[in-house]
Amino acid sequence: MNLAELNKVALAMVASGKGLLAADESGGTIKKRFDAIGVESTENSRRDYREMLFRSADAMSNAISGVILYDETIWQNAADGTPLVKLIEQAGAIPGIKVDEGTQALPGCPGELVTVGLDKLAERLAKYHARGARFAKWRAVIDIGQGIPSMTAIHVNAHALARYAALCQQAQIVPIVEPEVLMDGDHDIDRCVEVTTQVLHETFQQLRIQRVALEGMILKPNMAISGKKSKTQASVREVAEKTVRMLKQCVPAAVPGIAFLSGGQSDLDATAHLDAMNRIGGLPWPLTFSYGRALQAAPQQAWAGKADNVGAGQQAFTHRARMNSLASNGEWTTNQENQKAA
Repeated sequence: MNLAELNKVALAMVASGKGLLAADESGGTIKKRFDAIGVESTENSRRDYREMLFRSADAMSNAISGVILYDETIWQNAADGTPLVKLIEQAGAIPGIKVDEGTQALPGCPGELVTVGLDKLAERLAKYHARGARFAKWRAVIDIGQGIPSMTAIHVNAHALARYAALCQQAQIVPIVEPEVLMDGDHDIDRCVEVTTQVLHETFQQLRIQRVALEGMILKPNMAISGKKSKTQASVREVAEKTVRMLKQCVPAAVPGIAFLSGGQSDLDATAHLDAMNRIGGLPWPLTFSYGRALQAAPQQAWAGKADNVGAGQQAFTHRARMNSLASNGEWTTNQENQKAA
């Protein structure tokens, strides 16, 4: 393992004013997104859509540091035969790959899940590295509900995250460690803080046990946020203050950066929360974005599967990428949000 090189890639992933595009939707997820805009999900339509994003020169070169790809996408070529990973590299961004294989029910823990995909992961990572991937992602899912999460679910998922991270570093790939506490329930923000704190402490304990070099990884956590069904929705300021306080308590300064997931937030909320956190300042690590739907919902609507709409789709993507770029430096304003992309 070349830790200096891993650290160099990790720092580039959280470079000032840049964040990650999560374009790693599974086949089922992208089908749901395409169904919503009346587009049939085929290998070619998925390729055309992602090619549109990767050829958005302004967004890719100025606001996107890297792209998380799905297994299908990393092997695909653009319509002109150029590998999609090359389009990403030519834009100055870093190709990455989602390597977990989804979730399964956790035995003995009703209503809880464990992420799978460690079998033969070392062999898959070697192939992905040869294809150009320099970072990877593994998502653990923790739900909040009556009597959950259990410590079993927290421990098992943290252990798997740490094993994945160690295998990545061995393969000279920067691991994105993503323990996501879901916002689907009726819990308030303080319950989210309580559970996320437990999850982060256990995750870093497992990372230490597995001898993962913290300087060669990126953390992708949820924000401290009220559950969608909660009667009390925290303000932007409260989300920012409680998230920053929580991270300071849980995340070692050695970690090169934190790239938040949007976790079902609206486009504007995801941007506003990130901006408010960066305005607080005084943090040992940069805070940026690793958004999927919060970057892609607008361009999907604008594109709608039509070749004539590629320009409009790229414009919408560029605008959202620019807004989150500003937020990652604490420079976003609603006036800029309301200006259409040039």
